[in-house]
Amino acid sequence: MRATLHSAWLAFKRLTQLGFPRRFPILQFPNLPLIVALLAAEAGTFIDGAGHRYAIALAYLATAIWAYEELVEGVNWFRRLLGLVVAIVLIVRVAGALHA
Repeated sequence: MRATLHSAWLAFKRLTQLGFPRRFPILQFPNLPLIVALLAAEAGTFIDGAGHRYAIALAYLATAIWAYEELVEGVNWFRRLLGLVVAIVLIVRVAGALHA
């Protein structure tokens, strides 16, 4: 069981390394934080009340983790810049929500 999980994880990691174009990846298969962010944001559209707020908070947290990883470990300057822009947008949106 453990070997199967490990090999599945390695296959997922290889899949997330694929990018287009190969020499200067701009588009990549989503990594785990981005998948969690997308699923949580989509779930938030179907949930009301406190569950909606928790789903959106999870989406923001996962997006922040994704942006940090891109900023620190992005494969090229474009991916690092993308991480920085998304982090700034998140900060502005959270600050606006707190101020309102």
